[in-house]
Amino acid sequence: MPIRKLISKQLGELLIERGVITRFQLEQSLAVQRERGGLIGEILVELGFAKEEDIAHALTDQYGFPYLPLNNYEINPDVTRIIPARVAKQYLLIPVDKIGNNLTIVMSNPLNIQAVEDVEMLTGCSVQTFVATSSDVKKAIEKYYKEKE
Repeated sequence: MPIRKLISKQLGELLIERGVITRFQLEQSLAVQRERGGLIGEILVELGFAKEEDIAHALTDQYGFPYLPLNNYEINPDVTRIIPARVAKQYLLIPVDKIGNNLTIVMSNPLNIQAVEDVEMLTGCSVQTFVATSSDVKKAIEKYYKEKE
């Protein structure tokens, strides 16, 4: 997936510019990613180089994606039926609102253009993206998709 590598590099460079991580930490994280796959942001957190909030705020500040903490946000279960659980888990995203043909999703990696395009194609909706931490999105997916497994 060339897009994922491009996105990882962009996020990594952004975090270096913000002083969150060092170039050496990014290289270590990219080596782990090449070895076993996964999202660079999650690997940086797992290795203790960055906090989830650092990554979410970097995406918010740099790219203008609004930040939406999900821990106290109630999602209408009807909205989650729009996107299958496997897609939500694959891309680490969750739909939170739909008005007309506009679908609002929250994801930990809003730079994943492929995910947004897939959701638009799958739903036929125009997608607006918000950002949240990976653990917030995972908890929301567990909460709202648990009955649908």
